[in-house]
Amino acid sequence: MFENLSERLERSFKILKGEGKITEINVAETLKDVRRALLDADVNYKVAKQFTDSVKQKAMGMNVLTAIKPSQLMVKIVHDELTELMGGKAVELKLENRPAIILMSGLQGSGKTTFSGKLANMLKTHHHKKPLLVACDVYRPAAIEQLKVVGQTVGVDVYSEDGNKNVVEIAENAIRKAKQESYTVVIIDTAGRLAVDEEMMDEISRLKQAVNPDETLFVVDSMTGQDAVNTAKEFNDRLDFDGVVLTKLDGDTRGGAALSIRTVVTKPIKFVGTGEKMEAIDVFHPARMADRILGMGDVVSLVERAQQQFDEKQARELEKKIRKNKFDF
Repeated sequence: MFENLSERLERSFKILKGEGKITEINVAETLKDVRRALLDADVNYKVAKQFTDSVKQKAMGMNVLTAIKPSQLMVKIVHDELTELMGGKAVELKLENRPAIILMSGLQGSGKTTFSGKLANMLKTHHHKKPLLVACDVYRPAAIEQLKVVGQTVGVDVYSEDGNKNVVEIAENAIRKAKQESYTVVIIDTAGRLAVDEEMMDEISRLKQAVNPDETLFVVDSMTGQDAVNTAKEFNDRLDFDGVVLTKLDGDTRGGAALSIRTVVTKPIKFVGTGEKMEAIDVFHPARMADRILGMGDVVSLVERAQQQFDEKQARELEKKIRKNKFDF
């Protein structure tokens, strides 16, 4: 993930290695390389220019302390700016209503159905919610079946109506069922659509108006790079969604979508998909992502993931055996 960008940025900072102080000349040279690295990573050119201008302004206004080198200071400034570029801080889902309603939107093949299952699994496992998945993709063959398989995998109920093509009706009936049976979150999986498809965009607009969701999420395949950003902008103009979900981020070595999307659509990235498994979903933390891009690793996420995977009960049982000096298979 972000492999190419990380390598290029590391090379850029080497320009400042051995320099005694930050000057306009060596900063300009470093930032020319940084901008080139961002453009190669498929970052929007306006975003790249704005970013390097901001870094230059901050770098020139700073005195280099004797304890740190100019290259270290530049890494710090770039880290802070990358964090700001991607939104500054993590933004949580607003799930105030009962049931809370989450509406999924996006292009075909962006991973909406799989992500719906991952989100349901996360809300059930870590937030003790009772989710209901709703099959509102009535066009793609086997889409309803796929959602049922996903629901079965994570142990979450799926609501569907065979033969009914009216998505507003399906969603309203599902919400009624959720209220009657004490489900706390309703996740509506919709069909993939193009922003230029007037009929389909009109359908999801009507659906949003009818169910009045707490959260409308736009799911986008990060591997499509700059195109993902343009699509997000078109959808946002029509749908005014609340947040972005970047799927397949584990396969995106460039990272252009993650870096540009926040600035272009002015909506936060809320989640990232980082693999095929149902547990492969992370809340998007801009500071941690900046750490990864600059090759600092992401120790915090690693520790959190380890804590989730490690069963504390097993650990206590093991401790008892060790204390008794009884350690067998």
